[in-house]
Order: sequence, then structure tokens, then C-alpha cells
Amino acid sequence: MRVALYEDRQATAFGPLTMLRPVFELICGRVSVRERLVGQPGREWGAWVRPPLVEAYQEAQPLARVNDEDWLTDDETVLVNGRWIPAGALPSGLSRQDVAVCDGEPVCLMAEPSELQGWNPACDETHLLRMVHKRRRQEIDGLVLKRPWDLIAANPHQLVRDFEDTSASQGLVLDDPRIAVLGDPRQLRVDPAAEVDPWVVLDVRQGPITIAADVQIHSFTRIVGPCAVGQGTRLMQAIVEAGTTIGSACRVAGEVQRSILHGFVNKCHDGHLGHSYVCPWVNLGAGTTNSDLKNDYSSVRVPVTGESIDSGQIKVGAFIGDHVKTGLGSLFNTGSSIGVCAMILPAGRLLPKYVPPFCRVWNGELADSWDVERILDTARTAMGRRDRKLSIANQNLLRQMFAATCDARKQAVDSAHRRAADPDSRWRRAG
Repeated sequence: MRVALYEDRQATAFGPLTMLRPVFELICGRVSVRERLVGQPGREWGAWVRPPLVEAYQEAQPLARVNDEDWLTDDETVLVNGRWIPAGALPSGLSRQDVAVCDGEPVCLMAEPSELQGWNPACDETHLLRMVHKRRRQEIDGLVLKRPWDLIAANPHQLVRDFEDTSASQGLVLDDPRIAVLGDPRQLRVDPAAEVDPWVVLDVRQGPITIAADVQIHSFTRIVGPCAVGQGTRLMQAIVEAGTTIGSACRVAGEVQRSILHGFVNKCHDGHLGHSYVCPWVNLGAGTTNSDLKNDYSSVRVPVTGESIDSGQIKVGAFIGDHVKTGLGSLFNTGSSIGVCAMILPAGRLLPKYVPPFCRVWNGELADSWDVERILDTARTAMGRRDRKLSIANQNLLRQMFAATCDARKQAVDSAHRRAADPDSRWRRAG
């Protein structure tokens, strides 16, 4: 069965999280949407993504057919909306006359080659609607992601489901009495190649914990399930609360509560990170802390691509794009959105809730962007410290995004300057 994941127009509604990746590469539970749907070895699959992402995504997924219309129109193909997290495997009984619908949105259908001629899902929703209207609607379980905070809200449940769906295997036997396992040990899976020091607490009373290969867990770390820790990650006297996913090759200390660290995230010092999503190659300086709850317990508004959106939730943290760097003591407000390659220099008070891509925060206020070549140099240095290279394709993508966000940066900086000239505006904006 050939599968093609596609992004629709709603893929850009996730702010900084999807600027450098397709929406189906976002993580919820242990893995991304893409891994959940096409992770089986040998499955033929393709992807239809926004044009700026094509080169970098093809490099990242060499086996995929990316925006390849010839492949797409060569045979019958199952089209899957990249914002859909299925409750199980793809429906096997889906016929050409059916369309799977979840939460009122079409998420999966079998398409014939003739139906896919000239189709561009990111630009032409009417084409998909015509295909959908010809088919019988078949309700299906799962979750359709609409905004970035949906990932955080769904993460605890998805971690439990992923644990249950994964076949149990013989793991590391924790027979050191100085390691405390609270709850049913069958809810804990530790890869034999992981290292767990004495005086670690693994609490599975609320949900399962999965610890991957080459993970190092230092003494005086506490992990509460449901939780997953990815390959090569190091936890250093960390307090990891329930509902957290820590991806591969992260360095984590301090408190992490119900958050998703995509991978290659540095949080090597104390500080609170709660109800947040952090993209790769982010470095959170010592004491960096975010709020995830307002003092009056009211619903949190989040700036998504500059527009303030009511999340409908009372606990929402920060959404931090790739390659962001924060100085020591940075303080993020409730529901913050920090753009790709932002440079955060703290000023001893709450930072702006919205920092556009490639901007700096200087003395508590937004400042114009720094030179794109300096940004690339910083990214190369950070990745080189982990024996990774910033590829030509990703350099090209960052340059494209730098140019594409020029107007957003200018508008945000001009608006910040106007507010600074009117001190009373800060109080009018409160709440």
C-alpha cells in the first residue's frame, strides 16, 4: 500500500514549530506523525510539503518521494492528512468509495492516479473537497491537530498508547536497591544500553516510562510517567514530570513538566520548562524559566505567527523554534512563541510573548535581526559540538525563511518601539 502524507493550509498554524519541517514531523507521544504512519520497513511512501521545505526534507528522507507528481499519479495511493494522529494503524478496509473522517475533517482516502493530476494540497483545497464529496464518510478514531498546544494536551494519552502498542522486550534489569521503581515494574522499559545511576526515582504509578538506548540518567533524577526518553539523551539531576517526551540527544537538568523536547535540545541547568514544545538545536541558558499558568487561572492566549489566539486552556507554556538561544535568567511569559534563530538576551523581567524569527531581544525589547551569515555561523558551531553539520539544503532553507520573514520582523520591532514610547500601554495590554 502506497502512502502519501500531505500538508494542507492549516500546517502553518503551528507557529515556529513548522517553519523548518512538515507538520507530520512534529512529535506527539514517542514518535512523529510520519513515523507512526509510514515507519514500517519497506513501505513505499511519498510526501507533499510546502515548496521551501522540499530540498531539505528530501535530504532528510532520501527514501521518500517528495512533491513528485510523476510518482503520485503512477498508481493508487492512500492520501493521509499530516495533522492526523491515528488511534491505530491505517484503516485496512478503506475502499475507493470511502473517505476516513476524524473530528469532522477528511484524514485518509484511496485516490486513483487520474484524480491526482495537477493536485497541490497546500494551494488547492477544492481539488481535495471534490474527491471527498464523491465518497462515503467513514468515521475513524484519532486526533486532528489544529494548533501547537494540541500536541502538549494529547501527549500523556499518546505516550500511554504508544507504550501499549509496542511489543515488550527484555530490557535492563534494575536490581540496584538504590534505584527506586515506584509502581508496577512492567510499566517500565529500559534499553539494555542505557545507564541508570544510583539514587534515581522512576515513578510509573501514573503511567509508563520508556528509556531508549545510550541514555544516561544521573543520580538524584526523578522521572514520572507517562514519559519517554530518547536515544543518547542525558538527564542530569532532572525532575521530569508526567506527560513529557524528551527526544534523542538532549541534555536536560532542572524541572520539566508535560513538555516535548523534539531532540538535540540543551537544557543543562536549573530552571522550569512547562507545557512547552522545544525544537532542535535550542540552547536554554542557565536559569531560563517559563510560566505556564496565569495568576488568575484564565485561558491563555498565544501569538501564532503574530496573531493572538485563545488556546482555551489554562496551562500553556512556550513554543520555541529551531536554533533559538537564550541567555542566563531568561523569563518567558505564559503562552510565548519564539521564532526560529531568535537570540534572547535577558533583562531581568518578562520577555516579549512573541519574538519573530531571526530577531534579537535586547534589554527586554525586540531588536532588528542580525546578519543571516552570522546566524548560520552560530548554527554551524552549535551543531558541530554534536558532530553534526548544517547541510547546504538547510542553509538554503534558513536563508529563504530569513528573506520571507523580513516584513514580520519589521512590523514586530516597530510595534515594540511604539509600545516602549507609551508606558501605559503595558497596563492596557495586561490580561
